[in-house]
Amino acid sequence: MSIDTATGQEAPAEISAERVKEIFSAIAAKYERFNAVSSFGAYKAWLAGMMRQAPISADADMLDIAGGTGDVTFTVARAKHPRHIQCTDLVNEMLDVARMHYDEGKADGVPVDFEVVDAQDIPYADASYDVITMAYGIRNMPERDRALAEMFRVLKPGGALVCLEFSTPPNRMWRALYTFYLKHLIPFWGGLITGDREGFVYLSRSIQAFPNQQGLAAMMEQAGFVDVTWKNYTGGIAAVHVAKKPEA
Repeated sequence: MSIDTATGQEAPAEISAERVKEIFSAIAAKYERFNAVSSFGAYKAWLAGMMRQAPISADADMLDIAGGTGDVTFTVARAKHPRHIQCTDLVNEMLDVARMHYDEGKADGVPVDFEVVDAQDIPYADASYDVITMAYGIRNMPERDRALAEMFRVLKPGGALVCLEFSTPPNRMWRALYTFYLKHLIPFWGGLITGDREGFVYLSRSIQAFPNQQGLAAMMEQAGFVDVTWKNYTGGIAAVHVAKKPEA
């Protein structure tokens, strides 16, 4: 089933795919600044938590889905020093920023290749990667079941999917404050920093329409993953899920 990622309702996949391309190609150059300001720097703690949970060894071949401007790719490169990282994204303008950072040496010597890839149709062979990372990606995909099935397919048996995504604070009061922030302040900051307020209205709506921690875990299990766990950050505003592909 394909959905409108802004509402969670069934809709043709093209609606969300074209909107995501349009929004992120327009804001690519200012995306990192928005992340820093809108999260009050908390995104760094989320990435650090992701690294603590990620089972990435020095001989790992890693695929970064929805890699964007390279935040996860370069954080993994510096923290884990894997053998190779394939950094992919649907939007080439985002990858252009990542390529610039790579040229600046942010991969700390780890080989990284960049390619425009739709995670719902991954162009790599079965059982190609030891680990897949993904941050803020699955929420923007209209065919999420298909995307998770593709990630499962290209993982090696025993490999892991590590997913950082916005989620749902369990505490009712904190959840209410967060919902107010999403509705009013995310579009404000987005408009102020990038000039594209409407793009961040979409961002706010997509976060509110996305399944909670248990819902995402259930989607992963339906795709065949096992031992699915998650850890909340900033009171559940974000969560890191780790899911394993069964051994052969």
